[in-house]
Amino acid sequence: MNSILQLFQSSPVLWFGVIAFLGLIVGSFLNVVIHRLPIMMERAWREGIEELDAEAAGNADALNINGDGTASVGTGPQGETTEPDTFNLAVPRSRCPHCGHGITAMENIPVISWLMLRGKCSGCSAPISARYPGVEFVTMLLTLLVAWHFGPTPQALLGIVATWYLIAMTLIDYDTQLLPDNLTLPLMWMGLVAALVPVFADLESAVIGAALGYGILWSVYWVFKLVTGKEGMGYGDFKLLAAIGALLGWQVLPMVILLSSVVGAVVGITLIAVTRRDKSVPIPFGPYLATAGFIAMLWGEELTRWYQGMLG
Repeated sequence: MNSILQLFQSSPVLWFGVIAFLGLIVGSFLNVVIHRLPIMMERAWREGIEELDAEAAGNADALNINGDGTASVGTGPQGETTEPDTFNLAVPRSRCPHCGHGITAMENIPVISWLMLRGKCSGCSAPISARYPGVEFVTMLLTLLVAWHFGPTPQALLGIVATWYLIAMTLIDYDTQLLPDNLTLPLMWMGLVAALVPVFADLESAVIGAALGYGILWSVYWVFKLVTGKEGMGYGDFKLLAAIGALLGWQVLPMVILLSSVVGAVVGITLIAVTRRDKSVPIPFGPYLATAGFIAMLWGEELTRWYQGMLG
């Protein structure tokens, strides 16, 4: 690892070239994760409901989900068991949702393919959302930003991987108001293991950060629920802040909470004022936590010194 980092240190062009390439490739993969992981979670949940219903009914037949979301006993054609199609991050191959055209390798080059196709499917000319190349391009930019900030160091490598996780969680939470354990928990364990080196935080700070990160928002959740009778946030938010605390140490938690609250309030008020968004519609908190965590990772020390200077 050290020899590879030394090679990159001696050749900045190679360092940034490799990082830009990785950013684009991973950005393309993140599009798959953002779209498919929530569907995989829903399928797993439905299968769990079906298994419970089958066990309760004592019926070995397959279960089908009715249009109203309730479960009922049933069988497939000619009495065969109906099984869901295989669906994960690798299978099936990406295809156009309008005509079913399978995306070829040449049509799957990050950003470039979308530009060459002029944002349309080659099979039916249906529009392809600009969000796909947008995610790829933003992932590349943020990856390069982390690489530039830390240089060819272990901090850059861990920071880049953490950034990829934060991008995926931000968009999944924005789309579905879900923060999957498949993402929050690996990021937390990554931070704890990295603290053995240490990379960003020592082990004591990381462990306390994970515990405090979860405990602070858990406490806020229950106080808010007891006072209002409503749920102000989800358990995924607790786990995300725990992951940020494990990655960067407990010292950054006050800054992350403050930044995420301020950004969330500004964005929320803007959405209500500009788009006439209903105040009762919940706004996901995960994107603001992820943004604040990213800012703290890159500029936490500078912001802390600035804040202390303002007070002093």
